[in-house]
Amino acid sequence: MYSHNDTQISLLLADEIATVTFAAHLAPTIKAGIVIYLRGDLGAGKTTLVRALMHAMGHTGRVNSPTYSLLESYQIGKLHLRHFDLYRFNDASEWEAAGFRDEFNGENVCLIEWPERAQHLIPMADMEITLEISITATGCNGRNLTVRAISQTGLECLNLLRN
Repeated sequence: MYSHNDTQISLLLADEIATVTFAAHLAPTIKAGIVIYLRGDLGAGKTTLVRALMHAMGHTGRVNSPTYSLLESYQIGKLHLRHFDLYRFNDASEWEAAGFRDEFNGENVCLIEWPERAQHLIPMADMEITLEISITATGCNGRNLTVRAISQTGLECLNLLRN
């Protein structure tokens, strides 16, 4: 199932294999400096998608969940990736003390789970990916995935993803 309009696409990810396949299509669209918000309830598959994306981009090591550290950093080729999980984020002083603002330097790829927890501290997203748990026709837990472009950079990536 696949649908789209000018600024977004939606599809059903029936299982983890479909998530890995989607990540493989998304990987070549990722550009230095892009900011991607990842939205969805606990267990919706945000971290699974990030892991699949990083592996599709060529990362061969372990991809840790930043649930407790709030940030994990990776280098894949020439790209510097920053994976934020702000679920346990508490206040702005924590943000400043950790130096997270410096991570948004226009060069790092920033993947942010739970962006609403730091709304006024992080830059606007170029692209937003939302995952929602869905019961498939076979009774399995699938995911409804929506990718929405917010900026011109996000739209360029979305257009590449469509091809």
